[in-house]
Amino acid sequence: MIKGLLRFIIAVIFILSGFVKAVDLVGFSFKMEEYFSPAVFNIPFFEKFALLFSIIVVVLELFLGFMLLLKLKLKFTLSALIVLCIFFGFLTFYSAYFNVVTDCGCFGDAIKFTPWQSFIKDIVLLAGLIILFILYKKEFRKKDSYGYNNDRKESSGKFKYYILGAFSLVMIYIMTQGIMHEPLIDFRDYKIGTNLKTEKEKINKNPSEYKTFYSLKNQKTGEVVKVNQDDYIKETQYWEEGSPWKIEEGKNESVLVKEGYKSEIVKFKIEDPSGAEITESIINAPKAIVVFSYHPKEVPADLLQKVEAKVNAQKGALIYGVSTDPNTFKTIKNAMMDGTGIKTIARSNPFVLILENGKIVDKQPAKDYVK
Repeated sequence: MIKGLLRFIIAVIFILSGFVKAVDLVGFSFKMEEYFSPAVFNIPFFEKFALLFSIIVVVLELFLGFMLLLKLKLKFTLSALIVLCIFFGFLTFYSAYFNVVTDCGCFGDAIKFTPWQSFIKDIVLLAGLIILFILYKKEFRKKDSYGYNNDRKESSGKFKYYILGAFSLVMIYIMTQGIMHEPLIDFRDYKIGTNLKTEKEKINKNPSEYKTFYSLKNQKTGEVVKVNQDDYIKETQYWEEGSPWKIEEGKNESVLVKEGYKSEIVKFKIEDPSGAEITESIINAPKAIVVFSYHPKEVPADLLQKVEAKVNAQKGALIYGVSTDPNTFKTIKNAMMDGTGIKTIARSNPFVLILENGKIVDKQPAKDYVK
């Protein structure tokens, strides 16, 4: 009873984790790119294979989780899940200890975990899997007896494989839809129906608060202390003339002291090529069409031409092309935005977002928009 319940819980966790990533594989691939970047593991060569790695990870989570649920190939399934959990545990520990990836993407955009929460989750899952392996160890050695009982088991086993096959087809469709078009289920803050103007107001009314902590070293004794910005100003001993305390360059930390209203829309900041912010004019316009590109050099010229022609035909709309390069668009006004911020909105390159008084009424990959 206990081992069956534990097996069910762990299987469901892996299936849910795989499902929310399968829905938005492109979004998960952005997270993989972050791990491969110079700031983390410094293997930028693998960034171009981020989507492939994402598919492999998600397929393993989904199918191993479902096999565990159905109790198929139990020894192999548990062994593979333990290896997978150790791999995830290494990634999340590295992220947490070195504070390099703030969200592992374990549950996509559906549930956010801090790096340490992700690591603890992986350790708990690993412990559960090891316990399951021990509890089911006797069953690994069992040999089916001949006769009626064996026929029933064989029939039951085939049925389980049919269920696994049907599950596979559904997951393949969901993954393909997310890669080729938009996620079938949108867990992001930029889902259709979201009012960016309202969200901005909520963020402004309840902002997160941070304090800077200085790392100070006593030049005479070698003692090192961490002092927050307020105490640093109050305590003259740290900064008065002749003070032995000196700020250690590159070791200051910005620490969250009050959690405000959380929304990815805090990153929605668009500037014109001169650096002037134009966000307000876009979210206050009766209708705005914004074409995004996070990798402008990779956009086919003919697709860009078609997109610009179609948006230019929309009369009465405020139109901007937003990318990381001020010369991306030829016939519509160029604007700038951080590439990471664009990826939060757009899963395709390029991508079209349509707003009415700040409310998202439609969004599509450009290749679908021009059809």
